[in-house]
Amino acid sequence: MSEAIIIAVDGPAASGKGTLARRLADHFTLRHLDTGGLYRAAAVRLLESGGDPADAATAEAAARNLAENDLKSPHLRDEEVGQAASILSAHPPVRAALLAYQRDFAATPPGAVLDGRDIGTVVCPEATGKIYLEASAETRAARRAKELRLRGVESIESRVLQEMKDRDARDSGRAVAPLKAAEDALTIDTTGLSPDEVFDLALSYIAARVG
Repeated sequence: MSEAIIIAVDGPAASGKGTLARRLADHFTLRHLDTGGLYRAAAVRLLESGGDPADAATAEAAARNLAENDLKSPHLRDEEVGQAASILSAHPPVRAALLAYQRDFAATPPGAVLDGRDIGTVVCPEATGKIYLEASAETRAARRAKELRLRGVESIESRVLQEMKDRDARDSGRAVAPLKAAEDALTIDTTGLSPDEVFDLALSYIAARVG
């Protein structure tokens, strides 16, 4: 086993992976990286410059020129940014530009918890433990709509649901690093579970692997 404990948490939007990843990082005293934040930061940089996320060259330039402050942008969770991040993340050069950063972060002792969409399959295939969260699109849309309302953003749940389905299709259908569970991952359907129940299931699994 590597000196670093690496925990991979994957899943679609609003499946609960960010909440779980942060709790696992706190429990095991590990660093946490929301890898989606890297793509969102690149999307913010691109959108602010008037770029098109569908243009591979422009998207790659945004990914390669990220600064630390980009990861602190107040616009990272905007829906427009999320949609742009999903589009630009499908470009192989963009994923290649951010892959080394993610792997270096994970491999630095004592390790880290990374959440995203291809951590267990591409970024850290030798992770100590891999967890894949899923939930119905309707449940995830309701969660996202509630999150937006709490942030003061007006949202129509039916529109959020359609956008989520569109994003799921892009993420799972892209040629490079598609969204899918690693063969050796623990898959948890969070549709009817509380965050505490999800955490308990994940903790038992990871604790057994860490020893």
